[in-house]
Amino acid sequence: MIAIEDPAQPEIIAMLEEGEAHSASLYPAESNHHLPLDALRAPGVLFHVARDAAGRAIGTGAIVVKGDWAEVKRMWTAPDARGQGVAAAMLTAVLNAARARGIGLLRLETGIHSHAAIALYRRHGFMEIEAFEGYAPDPLSVFMERREPV
Repeated sequence: MIAIEDPAQPEIIAMLEEGEAHSASLYPAESNHHLPLDALRAPGVLFHVARDAAGRAIGTGAIVVKGDWAEVKRMWTAPDARGQGVAAAMLTAVLNAARARGIGLLRLETGIHSHAAIALYRRHGFMEIEAFEGYAPDPLSVFMERREPV
């Protein structure tokens, strides 16, 4: 089950920290662009949580609405839940949330070593672009967007 939830829950904070630690193991600090908890709770942010049948949080994802477009942020799947379609379901949920709000352009930034994430985004129609608003070009980043009619 995937629903919009407040990220300020101990279980979710632990997942966010796990994702940050993973990124820190792959990239220098200047190439990590995680939104902090307070920003994830701001108006215009739709923070989604995937839960398993027992109610345990196993995935996160958010969209940050920026006018007529939105940015996909904080996509993370618990390591023991990988390979079960959680990330694909989460991405579908955030795409649907954007579409429901009349947003037809989604952008994201991910790291060059995040091969599974890049493949997921490509399978869902994201194409590589140049750095976009809020980002400087970075050889360790991949910038992507998806356009669709709403």
